[in-house]
Amino acid sequence: MRDSTGSAYPTALRPTGLHDLRTGPAPEQIVYGASDLVVLAGLPGAGKSTLMARCARARTIDSQHVRERFQLRLPWWVPYPVIRPLVRITHYLRLYAALRARGPLVVHDCGTVPLVRTWLAATARRQGRDVHLLFIDARTDEARAGQQARSRCVPPRDFARHCAVARRTLDALAAAAAPPPGWKSAVVLDRPAAGRLRDLSFAAEPGLGIRSAARPGPPVPPVPPGPRQSPDGTRRTPHPHGTI
Repeated sequence: MRDSTGSAYPTALRPTGLHDLRTGPAPEQIVYGASDLVVLAGLPGAGKSTLMARCARARTIDSQHVRERFQLRLPWWVPYPVIRPLVRITHYLRLYAALRARGPLVVHDCGTVPLVRTWLAATARRQGRDVHLLFIDARTDEARAGQQARSRCVPPRDFARHCAVARRTLDALAAAAAPPPGWKSAVVLDRPAAGRLRDLSFAAEPGLGIRSAARPGPPVPPVPPGPRQSPDGTRRTPHPHGTI
């Protein structure tokens, strides 16, 4: 694939503006500024948490981690909707603490609360750092398969809401041919391009291809300890209900 200047993408990309990597060769590394904020979005099951775990060379904030830790401590019969408010509050407290630390950060965004992206972008700008959108554009069948693989399927009505939000995001990017106002870049990946990616790096120098691990900042508040075991000695698995 070629960028807006007609040049082929290098092995490493330092994004500015809109980059659509859904066709043609995609970079193996994306390099952001040393203190940048990256918001990773896409459908449930698109592979956001997997990409974060494999590629992010910075602190990550993933609401799914909070959810799983809560669910592992609770009886198996407690439905997720009961604890969803507590999960969200804990997640946003951790996110707020990580933002205050001002180090490089990768944030998992479910996309169903638009004000969250607005708040993230505004906070980053006040801190004098750039904010970037990284969007995994998975087909609905790919996302469903991803949910089934992790044994955590989103109810049809909730999934339809996620699909509508994703479509609005992609339509807005296509119409503007630019990132959202105030964002430095937006990179759109399909599943093959996401699978090719090996590094989300953060570097102070503008040179590309330098793989640098960011120094972690102060710790964020911990989620409740877990897991606990069932009386029969088996580990409990997360509830397969709902989304964050």
